[in-house]
Amino acid sequence: MRQGLRPLCAALWLCAGSSAVTSLPIGAEDLFTNSSEVPEVLTATRLRQPSTEVPGSVTVLDRELIRASGARSIPELLRLVPGMKVGYRNGNQVNVNYHGTSITEARRMQVLVDGRSVYRPGLASVDWVDIPLAIEDIERIEVFRGPNTVTYGANALQAVVNVITRNPQDSLGTRSKVTVGERGVREFYGSHGFTAGNASLRLSLGSRQFDGFDELADGSNYHNGSHAEYFTLSALHNLVGEQTLEWQVGAKQGENERPTEDFGLSDPDVEAEDYFGLMRWKGAVSTSHELQVQGYIQQQNRSQDWHTRVPIPLFDPSLGKLYQLNPQLANATVKNPFAVVGTTPEETALLTAFQMTVVNNNCMTSCNESTGTTQARTHERRTDIELQDTWRPFDNFSLVSGLGARHDRADSQTFLGGTVSNDSWRAFSNAEWRFAPNWLLNAGGMFEHDELSGSNFSPRIALNWLFVPEQSLRAVYSEAVRRPDMFEQNAVWSYQGRNMSPLISGSSTASYYQVARAPGDLEPEHIHASELGWNAYWSTWQLSSDIRLFYEELHKQISEPLRLDNFNPSNANQSRFHGAEGQLDWQASPRDRLRLTYAYVDNTASDKIDRRLTARHSGSAGWMHEWNHDWHTSVFYYGADQLNEYPFARTDWRLAKRFQLAHEQRLEIALMWQLRLDDEPLTWAENNQRSRSQWLLSAELDF
Repeated sequence: MRQGLRPLCAALWLCAGSSAVTSLPIGAEDLFTNSSEVPEVLTATRLRQPSTEVPGSVTVLDRELIRASGARSIPELLRLVPGMKVGYRNGNQVNVNYHGTSITEARRMQVLVDGRSVYRPGLASVDWVDIPLAIEDIERIEVFRGPNTVTYGANALQAVVNVITRNPQDSLGTRSKVTVGERGVREFYGSHGFTAGNASLRLSLGSRQFDGFDELADGSNYHNGSHAEYFTLSALHNLVGEQTLEWQVGAKQGENERPTEDFGLSDPDVEAEDYFGLMRWKGAVSTSHELQVQGYIQQQNRSQDWHTRVPIPLFDPSLGKLYQLNPQLANATVKNPFAVVGTTPEETALLTAFQMTVVNNNCMTSCNESTGTTQARTHERRTDIELQDTWRPFDNFSLVSGLGARHDRADSQTFLGGTVSNDSWRAFSNAEWRFAPNWLLNAGGMFEHDELSGSNFSPRIALNWLFVPEQSLRAVYSEAVRRPDMFEQNAVWSYQGRNMSPLISGSSTASYYQVARAPGDLEPEHIHASELGWNAYWSTWQLSSDIRLFYEELHKQISEPLRLDNFNPSNANQSRFHGAEGQLDWQASPRDRLRLTYAYVDNTASDKIDRRLTARHSGSAGWMHEWNHDWHTSVFYYGADQLNEYPFARTDWRLAKRFQLAHEQRLEIALMWQLRLDDEPLTWAENNQRSRSQWLLSAELDF
């Protein structure tokens, strides 16, 4: 599958490469420019606001910070966000959650790329390594820390990560970058920006490869790397009458390795394909009124095929029927078929039939096995369209409202027993009212309805007091929901053997005895959150800070691990978080920038997994310095006292030299060194590295 994308990428690159123009300098200016010195953000309410007027806490990771960090993925960048927990299920399955809870599945955080949700509708996850996006194309990342269903709908339960890519107008010219390093890191990135009439376009393509973790807890090799190829094409058309049309298309194909499983499964690697298209039109009705229409379609395909060699009795129909009646008895029967007894006549009859299968297949000595193939495939598609109206009828009042509709569809014989679809619609509104010179009221709500979970309303109200022009105190109360995804609500999870030899019950197709079925009656999770905050910007010192005190209660929480042999999701769990967070960003001199974050999170949870997946103390610190002769250095520290009972502490060092070559040509050579300060696995006992350090080298050319 991966071979199919390479010729297309090459053709697009050659076509675009014939019209190169001058590019912007490395570290171009920030996305927003305005007369106010207070930094502005967009993510909180969809209104452009100074950070002192936002109804919540927002962390901004700008281009300078992203480059200096040396991070090669969005999850690693999110370690710079206070309260964010970054865990690894294995080398290519990254899980990010705000404040914690079920970190093995990123269920409770909305992730957007240029307004497009990359949250999978079918299996409740964000596949970070499969997003068709290069770090080099990111302009900034805004993270709203707290519930924000009122603005972005269900799944924005605890936080929103909004990735904003560079405007094609600001990325003209050609860039190429190569990164190599230990642990099998091999990355290539290339982009070309050009103009055509009233349009600016940028084509980006690349490939990435890494080996993942080195070894399992027992010291054996760990099969958990990844490799992929991707491309994106972005365009901005300046139309008449202050209208703009933006569109994007992109694709990614690759392979994510999986460790060898039990029951004779081998090489069950996942072939991953992601495709998307997005279009957005903006137009000014008047100087105080703007309309926006956005629509996108995306598809995510996952294919996992492997060879099997399984004891024939595990496909016995009698055992499958027994599992539907009494899963505990069936599992115990597999371990010792002649040491259990049925409690009803039907169980006894099925148990007797299975015991005969065990005897007939010589399982008292070496059990007869059947070989064949097994498939686990999913195809998830989302179509979304939204109308947004931004209106400022008075100088002291702004309103953004909208309507949206979405169609989700997931096809998986393995996980859903076929096809499941869900239609939903939403209506939202956020108002900002300056009712006194120093007082600002933000209020909003989102009403949503979908076929699987019914209707929900999520409100938020916030009061900001700007006691001086560049500082404010705020009080916020909000509610939010997360709707159960298709897998939690509609799972029919089973594995089927195909082309089995020898035949089982006269057929080459047979079903594994365990089948997991969802209850189908789950309700949405709810959160009630309160916060007090202080946001300040001292323009004289170019110092910004934000401190937040929070209290959050999650109700009807679905926390149970979703396992084939124990599939019992329920709304029986709850969690409570309270604590404090802070961030500080200081441009100490024209050549020095310092950054600090810290989070204290006290978590009480009814489920033990939720309790151990929250770090009580976590934070980061960074120093970026520009030396003479275009030398640049940065050092970052990341730490958490525990994540799944393992502490984490790491320092990242970066040394870069920039060269001015011929006219408008620049070259940057960068050396990156990561050093773990602890000697612990990362999140799970299986995730180990033989060395605590890693070296990376990159070369980037602009022309």
